[in-house]
Amino acid sequence: MTRPPEARHSLILSRLPSPLGEILLVTDAGGAVRALDFHDFEPRMLRLLGRHYAAFDLSPGEAPVAVREALEAWFGGDLAALDRIPVATGGTDFQRSIWAALRTIPAGRTWTYGRLAQTIARPSAVRAAGLANGANPVALIIPCHRVIGADGTLTGYAGGLERKRWLLAHEARHAAAQAA
Repeated sequence: MTRPPEARHSLILSRLPSPLGEILLVTDAGGAVRALDFHDFEPRMLRLLGRHYAAFDLSPGEAPVAVREALEAWFGGDLAALDRIPVATGGTDFQRSIWAALRTIPAGRTWTYGRLAQTIARPSAVRAAGLANGANPVALIIPCHRVIGADGTLTGYAGGLERKRWLLAHEARHAAAQAA
């Protein structure tokens, strides 16, 4: 039996400034974020889009105002701002469950890959959780930077470890200020 061809996705690529360099933001016609990455990782972003959407067109355009404002607010210290951004990803059911769990990690906190696997009731799937974390197409909004090694060390981050350090410090600083 032959599978019907996948529908072609029309996606919009916006380029936004940030304290960490230019952000590449991919949204759909409904305003949901499909991908977010840093300019120097554009090939990775395109590769992930290709894995998630076999057929897509990527056109330059303007990101939805609400998404731009939420990103600006987050970089300005409103750590809850990204929670309001709608996300639509491809991926397997397992990957999407990991990505949903990542969104539950409080800003300013970190989890291990083991805790991430436990959160989705798959405690033995630590490696798979790590792979799903690494395949996250929506950086920042799905906060894969909040996952660290079991020994507390910073582990790989698709945007680079310097960015991961900055992101965690940014969140810790603003979380402490909001708690005071």
